[in-house]
Amino acid sequence: MAEAERIIGTPDVDDEAAAPAEQPKGRRRIAVLFGVAVVAYLIDLVSKMIVVAKLEHHAPIEIIGDLLRFEAVRNAGAAFGIGEAFTVIFTVIAATVIVVIIRLARKLYSLPWAIALGLLLGGALGNLTDRIFRAPGVFEGAVVDFIAPKGFAVFNLADSAIVCGGILIVILSFRGLDPDGTVHKD
Repeated sequence: MAEAERIIGTPDVDDEAAAPAEQPKGRRRIAVLFGVAVVAYLIDLVSKMIVVAKLEHHAPIEIIGDLLRFEAVRNAGAAFGIGEAFTVIFTVIAATVIVVIIRLARKLYSLPWAIALGLLLGGALGNLTDRIFRAPGVFEGAVVDFIAPKGFAVFNLADSAIVCGGILIVILSFRGLDPDGTVHKD
């Protein structure tokens, strides 16, 4: 009888007992994802507010000699200032990434994936906020970058969160860990 109920779709006692244990675990992972995203977003937002208020239109601040300095730069393009004419497209891409992460959150049962996606979400939100609310206008705003290592592009903390989240996703993928918590060996 239990086999017939399972085929028809009626839950049996074992399915009902397993569901409550999985549900809170999934909710915790979602809470971690959004918690990491909020922290990454707020740190990025506050750092950019400080940079705009204290560093923009001033000389760069050397942190480690000429190896690392803080320098306020407005970047209308993507990484390394590439594609400055495509700001609207970058805005749409960031918004799409945010929607995909939020939709994926429902199937999330892996803590490392929750952290990685939280970093991506927080970083995407940070740069999207700049694109929407900063000059020259809505969906055309320039991102505030300020971390300037010698011989490298100027970036911000949202960019750092995105890169760290991306690196973690690559590592998790190579290790065979899926967002739903399953592990597969190829």
